[in-house]
Amino acid sequence: MMFHVVKIDVSQVHLIHDLVHQIYYPTYRNILTKDQIDFMLEQSYTVAALQKALLMDQDFYVLKSLDGTDLGFMALKDATNDILRIEKLYLLPNAQGMGAGKFFISFASSIAKEFGKKFLELNVNRANNAYYFYLKQGFKVTQEIDIPYYGYILDDYIMQKTV
Repeated sequence: MMFHVVKIDVSQVHLIHDLVHQIYYPTYRNILTKDQIDFMLEQSYTVAALQKALLMDQDFYVLKSLDGTDLGFMALKDATNDILRIEKLYLLPNAQGMGAGKFFISFASSIAKEFGKKFLELNVNRANNAYYFYLKQGFKVTQEIDIPYYGYILDDYIMQKTV
């Protein structure tokens, strides 16, 4: 399948909001409690929260099939002189296993190179199967971290890949 990426502006964040509500529960239902999923959606994925993230420091992209169907989204952040962070990368369950994630990682790598970065970096929940996908894409664990988050603990790996 072929894909293309569209950069989202502040007036289009509803696309991300709609996608995340289709993605988050299937992704996390076996990892997080429903209360934590609901909290995370309310904390980070309202239209207002997405607009704030975009205006502050993140660029949002939607992955589309050639027929224009939205398949997932990604947020990138300029972290340091050497690092471009993938703050968010989510695909619809039916878009997984079709090369969409690999395409998105390749896209992020090209953005990193364009800005002279040496590494892509991301966090992934230690119980998320995406961890194995990231390993296949050349990411390596640089740190295991427990992040206190409003009464919850985000138990993540920090992973990096040389671009």
